[in-house]
Amino acid sequence: MQISYAFLGATNYSKELLLFLIENNLIPKAIFSIPQEFNISYSEKKVKNINHANLKAIAEKHSIPYYEIDSIEGKKTKDYESIIKELNLNLILVLGWYYMVPKSTRALTKYGAWGIHASLLPKYAGGAPLNWAIINGEKETGVTLFRMEDGVDDGDIIAQKAFSIEQEDTIKEVYDKATVVSKQILTEVLSNIESIKFTSQDKSKIEVFPQRSPKDGRIDFSKTAKEIYDFVRAQSSPYPGAFIKTKDGKKLIIEKARVE
Repeated sequence: MQISYAFLGATNYSKELLLFLIENNLIPKAIFSIPQEFNISYSEKKVKNINHANLKAIAEKHSIPYYEIDSIEGKKTKDYESIIKELNLNLILVLGWYYMVPKSTRALTKYGAWGIHASLLPKYAGGAPLNWAIINGEKETGVTLFRMEDGVDDGDIIAQKAFSIEQEDTIKEVYDKATVVSKQILTEVLSNIESIKFTSQDKSKIEVFPQRSPKDGRIDFSKTAKEIYDFVRAQSSPYPGAFIKTKDGKKLIIEKARVE
């Protein structure tokens, strides 16, 4: 069956998966993205997406309609529902996104809205799941394809794949692993979409973690050497980095560390 879908994304992860889908002749009917600096409910000021990717260039190259969403500036998802309805979609794919997708929008498609979350749900729901997994010293994580509902990453699970976090892995290596298994999941599920099964999550076991910002990278030297090591590698390039403040008030970024 030919899948008719809209793509929602705003990160480098989004970009890589979008290009992968297009290369495999799964071309979206429309692309929705978010500006690099955007409004969101948990911040009084605009936040900056340090992992932002320009999806508009991809849309223009492939002649795909492109729209931007910003929750406070009159560009909410609901404002585009008439367009989404006219597209007659099977599915909305949400890959690297920062806003909730309203129920009224999800209901406009046959299969609803599906997202990939970079954890083995119900663990590490919410913000920055890969960073939190490394900070907490996890040896394994994964990705979950799930059907979106009204809560935070609490919808029915469609597929999951685990991968290891090696002791030397930084956030870049873990991010790359998550991208690889995400591609595998999309290939397997979208090629056999009529046979998918949905598995309900036990919502009592969902762990919701907060988003992280650059100021959260300050190193706490009351932690153990291992905890500091994990903290540093969880926030290294391409993220802003763990840091200390020098006597003259400057920020010193700690890109790498080792435990002896």
